[in-house]
Amino acid sequence: MTKQLDVLCRKLGLSFNDPELLGVALTHRSAGARNNERLEFLGDAILGFVIAQRLFELFPEASEGVLSRLRASLVNQGSLAELARHLQLGDYLHLGSGELKSGGFRRDSILSDALEAIIGALFQDQGIDACQRWILQLFAEKLQSVSLDNWRKDPKTQLQELMQSKKIELPEYTLITMSGLPHEQTFKVKCTIPLLKDACIGVGATRKRAEQAAAEQMLNLLNKEQ
Repeated sequence: MTKQLDVLCRKLGLSFNDPELLGVALTHRSAGARNNERLEFLGDAILGFVIAQRLFELFPEASEGVLSRLRASLVNQGSLAELARHLQLGDYLHLGSGELKSGGFRRDSILSDALEAIIGALFQDQGIDACQRWILQLFAEKLQSVSLDNWRKDPKTQLQELMQSKKIELPEYTLITMSGLPHEQTFKVKCTIPLLKDACIGVGATRKRAEQAAAEQMLNLLNKEQ
C-alpha cells in the first residue's frame, strides 16, 4: 500500500486486504479505463440497502413512502459529497488532466461516486458485515438527526422557520463562486444569520443545492452551539 493510501485508510478507519481495490475506487473514469464506475454501482446498492434497513428499524410505524423519503434525504449526491469533503477525499482522487484543471476533486458528483466506490471496494474485500459497520458509523450523526417531524422540510425551510420563530432576520445567501464547464458547474454559496458570527459555505451542482447545503451546515452548527 502506498503511503498516501495508508494515510487515507487511517482517516477512514479501514484496512484493506487488497489495497489495490481502494486505489481503483479512487480512480475517476477520466483517468483511464480501469476506474471506479463498477465499484460505485455496487456501493450505491449496498449503501441504499444498509440505510433502508436501519430506517426500517428506527421507524417501525413509518409507511413505505415515508421511509423512501427519509432514505432519499440521507442517500443523495449532496449528502454523500458532504461526507466525502469531511473525509478530505478529494485530496486522494486520481483524475484525468481535464478534470484536474476544472477542479473535479471539488465536484459533488465525483466525490459522491468515489465514496460509494469505496463502499463497493470494502464489500469486495471484506463482505457485507464490514460495509454495514462502516456505513452506520459514517452516517451516525445524520441518522441521529432524522425524525418524522421534519422529513418533509428541506434545510432552507427549516432554517427559515427557526429564524422566524425567534423573530429575527432571515438567513442571507450569497453566491461566492461559480466554476466549471456549462454542463457541469459547481456553485459555492455563503449562508449567514444574525445569531452567529461564523458563516457556512455550501457547494453544489446548482445554486439551489449549494444553498441547501449551506443551510444544512448552519443547522448543524446551531445544534452544536445549543
